[in-house]
Amino acid sequence: MFDYCIVGSGLFGSVFAYEASKRGKKCLMLEKRNHIGGNCYTKTQENVNVHTYGAHIFRTDSKEIWDYVRQFADFNHFINSPLANYKGAIYNLPFNMNTFCKLWNISTPKQAQDIIESQRKAALKDLKGAPKNLEEQALSLVGIDVYEKFIKGYTQKQWGRDCKDLPASIIRRIPVRLTYDNNYFNDPYQGIPKGGYTPIFEKLLKNCEVRLNADFLKHKEQFQAKAKKILFTGTIDSYFEYRFGELEYRSLKFEEEILEIPNYQGVAVVNFTDEQTPYTRIIEHKHFEFGTQEKTIISKEYPQTWDKSKEPYYPINDSKNQALFAKYQELAKQEQNLLFGGRLGSYQYYDMQDVIKAALELVKREFAQ
Repeated sequence: MFDYCIVGSGLFGSVFAYEASKRGKKCLMLEKRNHIGGNCYTKTQENVNVHTYGAHIFRTDSKEIWDYVRQFADFNHFINSPLANYKGAIYNLPFNMNTFCKLWNISTPKQAQDIIESQRKAALKDLKGAPKNLEEQALSLVGIDVYEKFIKGYTQKQWGRDCKDLPASIIRRIPVRLTYDNNYFNDPYQGIPKGGYTPIFEKLLKNCEVRLNADFLKHKEQFQAKAKKILFTGTIDSYFEYRFGELEYRSLKFEEEILEIPNYQGVAVVNFTDEQTPYTRIIEHKHFEFGTQEKTIISKEYPQTWDKSKEPYYPINDSKNQALFAKYQELAKQEQNLLFGGRLGSYQYYDMQDVIKAALELVKREFAQ
């Protein structure tokens, strides 16, 4: 008999397993895939650590979280400085003075601010009331040029919908920097674990029994009988057999290529912001760890309509889905000895530091006594 059966070996489940094991609890980890680590999993090919499920750049403004994760790995000093490719023209991200200099052939913060403010006012003049959709919201924040070149096409590819059909709430603010700073994040602690993420998960799960290729839902009663409590980090609606219907997600498809050259794009991340390019970004993995290998590996990311045969990546947190999720939450409250967590169990998009924080908060609640 196990104290906990944990379903899903991503960050949430693995952090909880580590902390529970540390407290003398016996944990069984079930993972449906053939590897641990969830979407943070990295594999080594051609001596390059490949982020199999997209770029995972660790960053946080919490020294507590930073110190916690560094128990398990040394981190390098990688700073995310992505580029935007709009129809072959290259711009810096996030939107900063380097972006505006190329976009408008200007050189001072005041010139950039004046152009943005002028375009904002023009957009607001045409608005009747508060912004009703994502397009109106973006135009009211940054004006037509930034919206058309860097937001519209990328967003429509990402969500599979016209920006006029997306809620304004998706974009609450758009960071605009009037400095020549290409650091995408403001967090003081940033980096990539040396050697990739998978060794972190091996340490987190070293005192836990791990079973790969194990589908909890196909053998639910059998696994429930093995543990006093279940921690489920899969989709909450699947646990309840979609009783009220399916929650909606966007999915991704990744295409990897090994290239016989040492350097393909000169940076780890390039976003393709026009609507015609079918993928949203290309990741060149070696640049996460300042690699000098003779070959390089790239991944193209293609957003996809989700169905149950695909991996759910981004929850569609509109009012319809939030109402449906609330119904499943009520069902969950009626279950004894059952816990839900992680981005799928909570039906929200989490960054890595948010997942660790949420897992540690659950640990505190579970072991407070």
